[in-house]
Amino acid sequence: MNAIVKEFKVIDSDTHVIEPYDLWTSRISAKYGDKVPQVHWDSNMNEDAWYFNGERTGAAAGAAMAGWHEYPPKRPQKLEMVDPSLYQNTARLKKMDEYGIYAQILYPNVAGFGAGRFLGLGDQELMLLCVQAYNDWLTEWASADPKRLIAQCALPFWNLDETVKEMTRCARLGHKGVIFCAEPETFGLPKLTDPHWDRLWAAAQELGLPINFHVGAGDMWYFDMMHPSVKPHAAFASMGALFSLDLAQTIAQLTCGGVCHRFPNLNFVVVESGVGWIPYQLASLDYQWLNCGAHKENPEYKLLPSEFFKRQIYGSFWFEKKTLKPTIDIIGANNILYETDFPHPTSMSPGPATSATYPALYMEEAFEGVARADVEKIVHGNAARIYHLD
Repeated sequence: MNAIVKEFKVIDSDTHVIEPYDLWTSRISAKYGDKVPQVHWDSNMNEDAWYFNGERTGAAAGAAMAGWHEYPPKRPQKLEMVDPSLYQNTARLKKMDEYGIYAQILYPNVAGFGAGRFLGLGDQELMLLCVQAYNDWLTEWASADPKRLIAQCALPFWNLDETVKEMTRCARLGHKGVIFCAEPETFGLPKLTDPHWDRLWAAAQELGLPINFHVGAGDMWYFDMMHPSVKPHAAFASMGALFSLDLAQTIAQLTCGGVCHRFPNLNFVVVESGVGWIPYQLASLDYQWLNCGAHKENPEYKLLPSEFFKRQIYGSFWFEKKTLKPTIDIIGANNILYETDFPHPTSMSPGPATSATYPALYMEEAFEGVARADVEKIVHGNAARIYHLD
């Protein structure tokens, strides 16, 4: 095994557990019938699929791609066809050992990366029950080794009273972070910069829970960006690349919209977004902030956008090589996290239909020429600090 994973307890800051078919049907009353999220065979698509309120939302094994033998967007038809480490906790721990990963920060799939799909259920009581069921299930799943499997809670973000209650409940259960929708306006709710959300930010700050914005939690227009004449693998590749840039707008809102200013002790993580583009965005934000006179209009802001970023925002990467060291040289190592995106189509998961290499091998190549102290921060120290891990 390679030197980095021997020397440091590598924390993978973005991984996903493929949810079991009975997650909600086994925990929520049968009185809700087919409104409850559940899996049925879709004969038109020839695969198992999730249905919310009787409507198909996505392939049940669509995100279970680590080690799969076909290139995306082709995918497994059933969850039983994939490696158990994608959905079973003890098998996951063995896979982590194989990859040289000490701990994984866990994210969802089925309800979207900000729980927005629950809104389609149209029943406030059921929507809340679904969020609570997911958080309870994840707590149990992570209990196989809570020091290595790091739970983060979904939120009923459409109801602030229930959001604060659920966040507090999950903190007591041992969850180490909050998953939040980066584009709440997509669901008819106020934008991130609206003071409406200040109660949420204040509660998370008090609880010491970082806010995690995962790509793909809002208006995913890039799925239909290409003309139908473009072949599916090319269309999927372009979508995946744009997917990663989703959160540039989030950084702009947090730094220029007053959120970081008002909540100086709250950490934010932009997830599955890469880091190579961040130096340009910060340079652009600083230039425009001064060029447009925003510093005179907002004299109470004592920091530039880049300084707010360095104080409390973190980016994560998983495949970059040539852009990594220059990024570290420009913004430093204190705001960068390592991830694998296991087991998604873009993940650092070797197989017969991927260009990925083993994480341990990738890290040795990617960190060539990077100071050892900076490597430690990126693969362990930063995540351990903001998620309060050992």
